[in-house]
Amino acid sequence: MNTLQPQAEPQDFAQVLALIQAARGRAYQAVNTALIELYWQIGEHISRKISAAEWGDGVVNQLAAYIAKTQPGLRGFTRRNLFRMRQFYDTYQGDAKVSALLTQLPWTHNLIILNQAKRAEERDFYLRMATQEKWTSRELERQFKTALFERVVLNPTKVSSAVKQSHPQALQVFKDAYVVEFLDLPVGHSELDLHRGLLARLKAFLIELGRDFCFVGSEFPVQVGGRDFALDLLFFHRGLNCLVAIELKVGSFEPEYLGKLSFYLEALDRDIRKPHENPAIGVLLCANKDDEVVEYALSRTASPALIAAYETQLPDKALLQSKLHEFYAQDAGSAGDAGEHA
Repeated sequence: MNTLQPQAEPQDFAQVLALIQAARGRAYQAVNTALIELYWQIGEHISRKISAAEWGDGVVNQLAAYIAKTQPGLRGFTRRNLFRMRQFYDTYQGDAKVSALLTQLPWTHNLIILNQAKRAEERDFYLRMATQEKWTSRELERQFKTALFERVVLNPTKVSSAVKQSHPQALQVFKDAYVVEFLDLPVGHSELDLHRGLLARLKAFLIELGRDFCFVGSEFPVQVGGRDFALDLLFFHRGLNCLVAIELKVGSFEPEYLGKLSFYLEALDRDIRKPHENPAIGVLLCANKDDEVVEYALSRTASPALIAAYETQLPDKALLQSKLHEFYAQDAGSAGDAGEHA
């Protein structure tokens, strides 16, 4: 006698797979935390021995040889790595605010930040961003190449007052400029070239935008009255809980561009936005912009908008670092003057 057996649904299998992946993730994090803590302890031990003049630098060579001899299958404890562990401890000791972040990142990420960041503020910035955005080591390397820290400090994001009121966290989400060197755009490219390039390299563009951006559509249809319109790109930001409309311009920013963007945002809020979502934000992504023109244009607009530039080449990091050095020198000078007059 044949009886029908109940069949499992695909979502049941997916739930089991999700449990397995979650457990593996927790296990990996536990192992990574233990490893970073071990490196910290070894770095602390070496640092204290050398600082107390109980060891000379040459003792570290002996330690590396001893570990290799007694534990031949144990890797990662060469003279170079042992000194890195000491540098790791010496750099962050006493900095309680970043200690929790160190164990959330792999050792490779910690080394990249330790070796490439020039000052404590920069290390703190990349530790937090790498943890938040969950960059791979290659993505983290790219952020250093794009001089993200220098650009954020020197060119803070400029948004309208409407954005500040409705989305105060937006200043930490958006950038003043986005680097899209991965598109390999030719000089004199068109908006169509830019549009197609971003769609073809959407994953890379999403990484540049930020982790919480989700792609909704290209040339997203908007109908008002009896006319059809199309948004260049539409995204949703999970953290801000709102739609983000991006309009592309291959020339300089012009104030009149804000009018059309405001029109699109009104249409999105009236016809597309769901009841539980916040008002939409608009981004004009232009080839270049005059900051004073941007300031004037945004000062009176009631639209939740911002103007950003896109850069088709990696920025001159040496130049930005020089400007950053001047920025901090001026800041220190201003603080000193304030102290004298206090």
